[in-house]
Amino acid sequence: MLTLRLAIRNLFRQGKRTLFTGLSMLVGFVLASFFIGWADGTYNHIIDGFTRNRLGHIQIHRQGYLDDPSLYKTIEKPEAVGAEIEAIGAVESWAPRIFAAGLASAGEQSAGTRVIGIDPEREDRTTGFAAKLTEGSYFGSSPNQAIIGLTLSTILDTGVGDELIIVSQAADGSIANDIYRIIALVDTGDPGLNRSAVYLGMADAQRLFVLEQRVHEIALTVGNLGQVNEATAEIRQLLDGRDLEVDPWQEFASEFYKAMQADKNGMYLSLLVVVIVVAITILNTVLMSVLERQKEYGVLRAIGTRPGRIVGMVVTETALLAAASIVLGSILGLLLNWYFSSHGIALANPIEWGSVQFQYMRGEINARSFYLPSLTVIVTSLLVCLPPALRAARTEPAVTMRTF
Repeated sequence: MLTLRLAIRNLFRQGKRTLFTGLSMLVGFVLASFFIGWADGTYNHIIDGFTRNRLGHIQIHRQGYLDDPSLYKTIEKPEAVGAEIEAIGAVESWAPRIFAAGLASAGEQSAGTRVIGIDPEREDRTTGFAAKLTEGSYFGSSPNQAIIGLTLSTILDTGVGDELIIVSQAADGSIANDIYRIIALVDTGDPGLNRSAVYLGMADAQRLFVLEQRVHEIALTVGNLGQVNEATAEIRQLLDGRDLEVDPWQEFASEFYKAMQADKNGMYLSLLVVVIVVAITILNTVLMSVLERQKEYGVLRAIGTRPGRIVGMVVTETALLAAASIVLGSILGLLLNWYFSSHGIALANPIEWGSVQFQYMRGEINARSFYLPSLTVIVTSLLVCLPPALRAARTEPAVTMRTF
């Protein structure tokens, strides 16, 4: 208790030094909190935009489909599978898809295409597909309607209202071919799909490829990215033994995931720089404090104060400053992260990740942006104050009294 009282007294006795040391800890905490909140928010915003608007957070396929896609590796009765998945609380929506290669022709022009069969209502609910149309209207009740990529329409020199012939191979070995009316053009955000994609309604695609009640993929979205791993585990358990594989976005979009992880490591480098700056500042101010108070420590040693108590006093002073800085820094960090999570920063030039453009960046408020800076300030402060504290404890009373 005496050590605590002495530490508090010393902090208030040297107000300017205490303020300077406390500010260095406070600024370090707020910067670290902002860096982490901003980085996590930005990355999660990009990841959620990339997955939610195109691929889904989780995908279900027949075993081996991702490694070797084939027209014949299908999911039986997708509606029944989807009904079971919907019972999982984290799942927001799901959409079945069919994929096949084909040749599309319009007039005298032709091009290789990727034919994608979608359930219009479920796809729009899952990825907001209808909002990506640049011209024309979404699927209606009429059969043989097609939506094609924006660039593909230029390649084929065709547009809304024109006819499109698709030739491919059906699952029963026959030649798949039919004529469709182009009802819209779509900008998916992916240049590859814009050049090659032809979207058909699910019923038309199943009829064209003789797939009946079969699909190649079921894409799912969940409430937020933090629920992906838990939902994946639940779905795997639910579908266990059915020759189906359930993959989170980190697996079926592995290249994108690796790029994001590499970029995220840069944030930790920035955080390391902040930690080093804070550590050096604290070390400098605590060391100056010890040097200025050499006579005081000499007197304490002369009257019989044990070295351990002197070390404890210096460490306690630093710990109190760190605790105060963390409390005040948490308030400032919360306000700062709240502002940037609510308003974000509009980008003058949109950036592109995974072929998806982003007009603004946002931070977020999460536990990591508070407990990591707290640990950083506490551990750094206590570690760097130990050498000065040990120096103070080794003060020789006789030498100190003659020198100071």
